[in-house]
Amino acid sequence: MKTICLGATRVLLPRLAQLCGVVVLAAVVALPAPSRAATLTLYSAQHEQLVDLLIKDFEKASGVTVQARNGEGPAMAAQLLAEGSASPADVYFTENSPELMLLSEKGLLAKTDPATLAVIPARYSSPTGDWVGVLARENVLAYNTKMIHAAQMPASLMDLAGPAWKGKVAIAPSDGDFLPLVSAVIAVKGESQALAWLKGLKTNAQIFDDDEGVVAAVNRGAVATGIINNYYWARLHLQLGDGATHSALYHFGHGDVGALVNVSGAAVLKSSKHPAAAQQFLAYLVSQRAQELMARSHIDFEYPLRPGVAPDLLLKPFDQLHPPALTVEQLGDDSQAAKLLREAGLL
Repeated sequence: MKTICLGATRVLLPRLAQLCGVVVLAAVVALPAPSRAATLTLYSAQHEQLVDLLIKDFEKASGVTVQARNGEGPAMAAQLLAEGSASPADVYFTENSPELMLLSEKGLLAKTDPATLAVIPARYSSPTGDWVGVLARENVLAYNTKMIHAAQMPASLMDLAGPAWKGKVAIAPSDGDFLPLVSAVIAVKGESQALAWLKGLKTNAQIFDDDEGVVAAVNRGAVATGIINNYYWARLHLQLGDGATHSALYHFGHGDVGALVNVSGAAVLKSSKHPAAAQQFLAYLVSQRAQELMARSHIDFEYPLRPGVAPDLLLKPFDQLHPPALTVEQLGDDSQAAKLLREAGLL
């Protein structure tokens, strides 16, 4: 979960306010009100500004109040595990599917309403029906256009561990978004190759705390390229404008593991004290209204998963992406990824 810097916030707020007004005046999604007195507790690992926008719109349309607790996805999943059946959380909304898979494996999630699941293509939601996919984003490389040309970029993510890339690549291994990429390498290449790849990155890479740090370093020319999710570059570009943007995105092709598409999803906790209202919130997240609001928000630049809702024009069309053929089940729960990162000395 990341927030936009203050400079971008000043640019975005007037546009968001205008957009929110338009959405509120649009045809209201048919949202039954199971309990007008309900106050939902949302554990959120999504972008805070986006979640605030969604909450305000949902509250206005439904009459249900939502209180958000924000944090990083893996940390919030660990908190939910620790709290167990005593958790105050009603809904968990996070950026990466492994956190939801972990909670599902531990039996903490309630079944999602079938009507909600039916809205999103099944491959983007829980294989057991206890969470629903909401948004997606692509793993990419940001590269400095003054330091390197697109034709010089690697054919595969795995190449970045080779000697030719020493000192030329940036990573943020402690960022929660890096874990699913490691899980994908494990699923596609096996543990031994994944560990060798991570050790190569340890030798080659400049290390940053988060993906914002990576993309900013690439843009200012401190490093030639860096591993990020697509929306970090889009948000930096929005903040800086064309004139100060000295970087571009490189998309891996041919089903390479580097083109991983991550799924952001949401679930109702079994321990929820307001299960009907919680299910209502999930239905809202995949509704036409909410999906269009997210697509036009200019906040996180992710792909709406509801068919027929177009993403922001800054994004490469979703049907032109070439991710590896991995299911959310094959991607797993990130437990092995964290282990290998520690073994490679990156955590």
